[in-house]
Amino acid sequence: MASCSSTVPSLRHPFPRILSPRLSGGRSSGVSFCLGSGIPPSPSPPSKEKPSGGGGGGGGSWVSPDWLTSLARSFAGKDESGIPVANAKLDDISDLLGGALFLPLFKWMELYGPVYRLAAGPRNFVVVSNPAIAKHVLRNYGKYAKGLVAEVSEFLFGSGFAIAEGQLWTVRRRAVVPALHKRYLSVMVDKVFSKCALRLVEKLKSEALSGSPVNMEAKFSQLTLDVIGLSVFNYNFDSLSSDSPVIEAVYTALKEAEARSTDILPYWKIEFLRRIIPRQIKAEEAVILIRKTVEELITKCKEIVEAEGEQLDEEDYINDGDPSILRFLLASREEVSSTQLRDDLLSMLVAGHETTGSVLTWTLYLLSKDSAALSRAQDEVDRVLQGRAPRYEDIKELKYLTRCIYESMRLYPHPPVLIRRAQVEDILPGDYKVGAGQDIMISVYNIHRSSEVWDRAEEFIPERFDLEGSAPNETNTDFRFIPFSGGPRKCVGDQFALLEAIVALAVFVQHMDFKLVPDQKILMTTGATIHTTNGLYMTLSPRKP
Repeated sequence: MASCSSTVPSLRHPFPRILSPRLSGGRSSGVSFCLGSGIPPSPSPPSKEKPSGGGGGGGGSWVSPDWLTSLARSFAGKDESGIPVANAKLDDISDLLGGALFLPLFKWMELYGPVYRLAAGPRNFVVVSNPAIAKHVLRNYGKYAKGLVAEVSEFLFGSGFAIAEGQLWTVRRRAVVPALHKRYLSVMVDKVFSKCALRLVEKLKSEALSGSPVNMEAKFSQLTLDVIGLSVFNYNFDSLSSDSPVIEAVYTALKEAEARSTDILPYWKIEFLRRIIPRQIKAEEAVILIRKTVEELITKCKEIVEAEGEQLDEEDYINDGDPSILRFLLASREEVSSTQLRDDLLSMLVAGHETTGSVLTWTLYLLSKDSAALSRAQDEVDRVLQGRAPRYEDIKELKYLTRCIYESMRLYPHPPVLIRRAQVEDILPGDYKVGAGQDIMISVYNIHRSSEVWDRAEEFIPERFDLEGSAPNETNTDFRFIPFSGGPRKCVGDQFALLEAIVALAVFVQHMDFKLVPDQKILMTTGATIHTTNGLYMTLSPRKP
């Protein structure tokens, strides 16, 4: 079996098939994989279909007419990168605009291979679907910055650590990461994650009596907003009881950021146009609401900390009455502007709420289609928890349930793509040349679903991750599995998000039986994560363990 660090070949020589190690006596990477009974892949990527025609006649290139793309290529001169150019036609636009951006990327990977260039008028991306190249780009932070990501989302995140670069990023990351210490995570499991999840199932039990279908995507979004509110700000949005405008505002802002990444021309940089175009007005209103919410929470907490004269006295400091991240940061007495603190906390609010809600949605979807996996997960939860709420020490025993979440994040990664910009000229594995300023789109979705990377890639097989082995991550899978990215810019809240998902799912399957509403067409769309287009509707009933 070839290692994924093998040279990436050209289109004429398909790159070596990279399969996960089978379950055997030895472990080559610290993570073992075996095959189990799977379910039919759903929703499935677009079918393979050769684009009609050749380079230019008829149709249009990615969200732009062919003549604009051709003109940009003529100005760029001869392309000596060795990277094939994808031929995108008008029938791909529906997915790229307002749909699931990552789906056409998968189709083109099957047509052109693991590395190809995608032109969008004057802008182009090198799309990467190979673990070795993803590893090279993500680990070399000095050579590859956030670039386009920062450009299109600065209106939302400001100078927050999520998109900050260089020294600012180093300083802000160093300030934020200590707040996520082990003691804090332990307290969150017991005081926040479990309690919020129990509040959700109690509400669902009453709703189940009506027999009406429940949109579980919406419920999980409400749950995760309440969790983030309490764990980051010590504030209860109470979105499970009343609609919170913050949820819609976050989704609107993230959709705007994605739309900007595919706009042919960055008209949103012109203030006059931002004031008159409806999409920009809506996005601006959303950001104002989110920022106002965060600023009010900071002001309230700052007044309490000042009144009490609170200061950190140990590395794993936690305030028993208010164990939030905001309280930790203010008690650290770090000299930081109110705007910077707001932007950092806003990054946590948006990213933390959005990602975990999507993870729970798709894990529930997959379990609803695999009765054997669901039964095994429920049996494990019953055995470990014995009818009580999960505690921090229980997490390591919920091995199969956790593997269900890992497998869900493989099939539906959040985010499905990562974008970086080359700061200097570089040569990628496979001898592909990229120039300074080149935007590179790492398709996590493609890597996670590629049959060249995973055996039975489209199937839901939690057992592929050895129950007794190490948790899969970018290091021990050699960047085959990168749901939290990798390298220096890896998600700082990965353990928080994983623990939150494990606890919420454990409580849900412990207390509820559920079935997918039949004849429901589950389509995908994207914001920062993979959403359903019209919701995920389930019929629910209380469960007796």
